[in-house]
Amino acid sequence: MKLWGGRFKEKIAEDMEIFNSSINVDIRLLPYDIEASLAHAKGLKKAKIITDEEFEQIERALREIKEEKFEEIPMVEDVHTLVEQMLVEKIGDVGKKIHTARSRNDQIATDERLYLRNEILKIIDLLGQLNAVLLELSKKHKNKIMPGYTHMQRAQPITFSHHLLAYMEMFKRDIERLKDSLKRVNVLVLGSGALAGTSYDIDRMYVASLLDFKEVSLNSIDGVSDRDFIIEFLSLASLIILHLSKFSEDVVLLCTQALNLVELSD
Repeated sequence: MKLWGGRFKEKIAEDMEIFNSSINVDIRLLPYDIEASLAHAKGLKKAKIITDEEFEQIERALREIKEEKFEEIPMVEDVHTLVEQMLVEKIGDVGKKIHTARSRNDQIATDERLYLRNEILKIIDLLGQLNAVLLELSKKHKNKIMPGYTHMQRAQPITFSHHLLAYMEMFKRDIERLKDSLKRVNVLVLGSGALAGTSYDIDRMYVASLLDFKEVSLNSIDGVSDRDFIIEFLSLASLIILHLSKFSEDVVLLCTQALNLVELSD
């Protein structure tokens, strides 16, 4: 089931179909595509575009798809096509109504925001756990004196606690930056359509509340055409990796026979 290619007179070459498929990558968006589709269906029901009975059919089928265990990934164009195809197989033409007042453009952008929001929250939690461990170790070793190094030369005496708290500050800033980025990720773009919105009377604030988005996008073109929130996250991720790498390198150096200041358990 494709949303494009209807005007083609000949079948698309198999090699091109394979080349154009992103299902092996975007299959991870499956739960988010279903979550967004459920919210969209509720919006369609609220706008009286689909009936209560049709919504119940769509909801039941989407929940079944979410629980589906794939022995191998079906060879379709992408995860969005997969969900819609399975939906139609389960409930027929009613399943096709899920795409009313929605474009692939705002659908995909919504899935990406849901996915990224969840990943950011997981990273924030992991960094918080790491900082809790560093704080506990700092309290335990607050009176342990060690040499501080500059250019790999012993420079000034410091405490091991002070050394650990330096990394705690770095990770704390990483957490703050991630939390700030959530303000730009946590925006509903569904309703933007392909680029010019939709003529259907969809209550976007209602749909946003269902997906726990804090606000709705104000410009439909911006909503579907820009992925700056992803680039911002990648920038923040590079800083986090830099700090983790720096921390790991320090641990390795402190464990060397030359310094012999830290010993890791097996």
